[in-house]
Amino acid sequence: MIRHINLKIYGQVQGVFFRQGVKDMALELGLAGFVRNEPDGSVYLEIEGEESALEKMAEFCRKGPPGAKVNSLDISEGAVQNFTGFNIV
Repeated sequence: MIRHINLKIYGQVQGVFFRQGVKDMALELGLAGFVRNEPDGSVYLEIEGEESALEKMAEFCRKGPPGAKVNSLDISEGAVQNFTGFNIV
């Protein structure tokens, strides 16, 4: 069953290829959605896919790519948007 989750990642997450890491992981896991930098220095992600793949993405976001320092992560459920592909916006 397809689920939709929203993630907001706080810490040293901009300027460390966090968004590209998320995109690479999303494509590897077969997830769809988007990721963007926020004005407050966080990274925001909306993503859809199978439960197990979403769990793997959330685990990746708890650590981030090399150079990132994640302080906290907020996860919330959202309505399925039927995204196609994955974009950095």
